[in-house]
Amino acid sequence: MSVDRRTIDAYEANAAAYAKRFRVVRLTRPLKAFIEALPAGARVLDLGCGPGDASAHMRAAGLHPDPVDASPAMVALANDRHRIGARLGTFDDLDAVAAYDGVWANFSLLHAPRDDLPRHLATIRRALKPSGLLHIAMKTGAGEVRDRLGRSYTYVARHELADLIAAAGFTIIAAANGRERGLAGTLDPFVILRASANR
Repeated sequence: MSVDRRTIDAYEANAAAYAKRFRVVRLTRPLKAFIEALPAGARVLDLGCGPGDASAHMRAAGLHPDPVDASPAMVALANDRHRIGARLGTFDDLDAVAAYDGVWANFSLLHAPRDDLPRHLATIRRALKPSGLLHIAMKTGAGEVRDRLGRSYTYVARHELADLIAAAGFTIIAAANGRERGLAGTLDPFVILRASANR
């Protein structure tokens, strides 16, 4: 991932707390909608999988998740908790072509620098099969800042993210806004988009 060392170190130091705070015990509405929109047995890249809960739900639904994270502690947590086959990798390691039916990028790309977002989205588009689905969630706002844990964030406006996704070759098919208190304790607005790769 285009994430600096301080961001990865923050996840290394707080992996257990993160896993406890954001444990996905039941299917969330966005995850349920994503799973239901995919074909049976779909192969899904969980890009920035964290402790692997989303991948575990996908597997339980009959999908074939490929969970990847840049934090060794998160990869270890995912495998210890779910025996899910999580592996270490970054956004920049993604070189697949038409390999996935879906990509789940849930609050992971927000750690990439703004200037890198277009090429990461293009790489994701290339990794998807025609009409493959992308789920992306990002915190909304402006600028690039660090939180109190040292993690680097790129904030986007909803229209900005929509434009980036369209430019990468996607058509948005669902959108939602919300607010959530993060690991650093701040209550942050976010946007979730689901998009289909253009043929």
